[in-house]
Amino acid sequence: MALPRLRQAVLASADLEATCRRLEAELAVSAPFHDAGVEHYGLGNAVYALGNTFVEVVSPVREGTAAGRQIDRAGGDCGYMCMFELADEEAVRRRVAAAGVRVVHDEVWPHIVDLHLHPKDVPGAIVALDVTDPVGSWRWGGPAWEGAAFAAAAPEHRGEGLRGLTVAVRDPVAAARRWGELLGVVPDTAGLWLDGGAQRVEFRAAADGVERIVEVHAAVVGRGGEATVAGVRFVRTEI
Repeated sequence: MALPRLRQAVLASADLEATCRRLEAELAVSAPFHDAGVEHYGLGNAVYALGNTFVEVVSPVREGTAAGRQIDRAGGDCGYMCMFELADEEAVRRRVAAAGVRVVHDEVWPHIVDLHLHPKDVPGAIVALDVTDPVGSWRWGGPAWEGAAFAAAAPEHRGEGLRGLTVAVRDPVAAARRWGELLGVVPDTAGLWLDGGAQRVEFRAAADGVERIVEVHAAVVGRGGEATVAGVRFVRTEI
């Protein structure tokens, strides 16, 4: 494991329960964590551990949410947000400030710093930058993944996990440059390598003009091939 890395992919869905059932069938996941904190944003959610990474579903429970607006723009369920684990809070904040990117959410907890970036400044998705202590912990995954509990006994897994994203944007080259600038990674013309080359974020032209996550690549126990969940194509490598 090397930082930075993609830690969590987030889907926006009008029907939380139906999408959860689909994820459980297609990704061989179960027992999601429901974070009551998202109610503040007018959402319900479910967070599934996929190895030591996570897939989350958020669903509006009231009008006027950012996730609801994204569903409307996309004409249905869609990719919404991605969260990255990084090292060195000061360096992360310096890169964000140097890029002139606005921070719309800034929380500092004992074991994690969570910055959400303004979607008008970062094309393609809502991007969150998280600095963890200890590395590998993940407050948003539930009690077993929080700092002290994780340090005492990290949850076991079999090597499954997120391997990358494809993001539809208006200008793929500019998007790769902006994301690389924020993550501290030198992009190539099509995207970024993360986690020491184990993960790939690619950008493609948005044919319909709607910027969003369109593919998630993942290693999955007992599942291979492709499956569509909440309007997102999951490209699965069976392990």
